[in-house]
Amino acid sequence: MVQDQPLVPRNQEETKLILNRLRRVEGQIRGIQQMVEEDRYCTDILVQISAANSALKKVGLQVLEHHTAHCVVKAAEDGDNGEVMDDLISAIRQFSKS
Repeated sequence: MVQDQPLVPRNQEETKLILNRLRRVEGQIRGIQQMVEEDRYCTDILVQISAANSALKKVGLQVLEHHTAHCVVKAAEDGDNGEVMDDLISAIRQFSKS
C-alpha cells in the first residue's frame, strides 16, 4: 500500500501545525549552525542538537498519528487489511530508526 497520494489528506489545521513545527526546527538548526560558526562550547551545541532532534521526532509522531488514525483506518475500511498492517509496521520501523 505504498501511496504517492495520502488516503486521507491532512486538514488545513494539521498542515499548519506541522509546517509551524518544521519552521521552528529549521530555526533551531540555523541556530546550531551559528553556534558552530562561533565555535561555541561543545556541550551547548549538543544540548541544542538534542532539542532539535526531539522537536523533529514530535513532528514525526504527529505524522505517524495521522497516518494511523486516518490513512490506515481508511485502507482497512476499504478492505486492504493484509497490506494495511504491513504498511503500518513498515512506517513504524522506518520512523523508529531515527
